Amino acid sequence: MKIEQLDDCTESIFESKRSSNSGDIERSLIAVRVDAKRALVGAGARILFYPTLLYNVFRNKIQAEFRWWDQIDQFLLLGAVPFPKDVPRLKQLGVGGVITLNEPYETLVPTSLYYAHGIDHLVIPTRDYLFAPSFGDINRAVDFIHRNASCGQTTYVHCKAGRGRSTTIVLCYLVEYKHMSPAAAFEYVRSIRPRVLLAPSQWKAVQEYQQQRMASKAMCAPGDAVLITKADLEGYHSPCNDDSGKEVTIVPRLTRTKPMMARLSCLFASLKVSGNCGPVMRQLTEARAC
Repeated sequence: MKIEQLDDCTESIFESKRSSNSGDIERSLIAVRVDAKRALVGAGARILFYPTLLYNVFRNKIQAEFRWWDQIDQFLLLGAVPFPKDVPRLKQLGVGGVITLNEPYETLVPTSLYYAHGIDHLVIPTRDYLFAPSFGDINRAVDFIHRNASCGQTTYVHCKAGRGRSTTIVLCYLVEYKHMSPAAAFEYVRSIRPRVLLAPSQWKAVQEYQQQRMASKAMCAPGDAVLITKADLEGYHSPCNDDSGKEVTIVPRLTRTKPMMARLSCLFASLKVSGNCGPVMRQLTEARAC
């Protein structure tokens, strides 16, 4: 048998494969741990659902300050899971939409009952205790609240006890539409409903929501504006444009790193000022506005 020594290149290939395999194994172990955690928490939540629900009902009966729901904003209620008998009362309070953060086994009111009372129903199943809604689900819920508020209707946001999952949604709404910081929003809600409490993942979801929304707005924000008059567009006259009128328009200032886009901007501006009728008589490079 002939044994050959491995060269450096071959050794690096094997090392790369070992690193890749170990990385895959590590990711698989993490996924298994997360699934196990979810399963364990889910089982515990199922076991504790009715005992904790009865505990909340008992405290609500004997303690006046232990309210089932609280009004956070003019068109926003935060509270615990409603019973079927609560639906007519919610309708009287002007509720036009309900956001349910419960899993199916926690939900006590069917969607059909809400619809029968003219109440829209958004269901975002979220596991209790340690979990938070996804960024996409938070966006859906925040838009749902805002849409109802724009129509003068109240939204009731609830989970089992109105402490964690539902509070996560409410805080994100206050961050987005009331321009609060996460910390200020939390303190404000806690001043109204003292028993609110967020798990670390839920607090992280609120902070990441604010960061992503701010990043999105920064990307969509317009740059500096440039005022363009007819004098600036000298040479871009069309036969149907009356020189006696002095029309102006505002176009975004484009960065110098994109000359072609700047020229196209000048073209569109000239067409807008000239009424979009008639050819451009000079080349784009003569436009002093750029």
